[in-house]
Amino acid sequence: MVLNKNTILIVDDDSEIRDVIHIYLRNEGFRVLEAENGYQALDIVKADSVQLVILDVMMPELDGIKACLKIRETTNIPIIMLSAKQEDIDKITGLSTGADDYVTKPFSPFELMARVKAQLRRQGYITRPSIDASVISINEMNIDIAQHQVTVRGKDVQLTPLEFAILELLASHKGQVFHADKIYEKVWKEPSGYSDNTVMVHIRNIREKIEENPRQPRYIKTVWGVGYKIEK
Repeated sequence: MVLNKNTILIVDDDSEIRDVIHIYLRNEGFRVLEAENGYQALDIVKADSVQLVILDVMMPELDGIKACLKIRETTNIPIIMLSAKQEDIDKITGLSTGADDYVTKPFSPFELMARVKAQLRRQGYITRPSIDASVISINEMNIDIAQHQVTVRGKDVQLTPLEFAILELLASHKGQVFHADKIYEKVWKEPSGYSDNTVMVHIRNIREKIEENPRQPRYIKTVWGVGYKIEK
């Protein structure tokens, strides 16, 4: 087992689920912290260095949706949400809070481990220094690849790691149309079988943050029946 420097926070009111996830994460070499409700999770994220949160939706006191919103007020660390609910509306609600991925119960621990590793790989990819780093300017929007920063009309825009990766992909290939499945494969680094409405939800969230009028987007255009693009 190779020791991993990344710290994972498991947040679930079910101690048996926490124990199972903890064992698998520990076997992968991760440092693991646990919380049984949203309030404990917020305290840990504030006090400790956490690289990823596995967050259950249904919890007493402070549920996962509200906890995710609170976490997003201070940090963009990846968040994987867990829920027994499988309806699409629940998935969309979870992702709209700023979550980066969504896994339904019962889940395969091996699948969850793969999702955790994928999120951490993506986080490393978008934050690693590069001698080819540059700033992409599109109208009144500047995307600083090296600093992982976006400004629109001179104001900072806070994007999650996945939102930034999607925006960087489209902005780096101006004029090229990307189907949702292709965006998923390139950004999530896995087959598009899990995508569902995930890409659509993230595009909507990006538009809410960068567009003056998200219903009439200036930057990310929809090519109906084909995909999304940023025009030249």
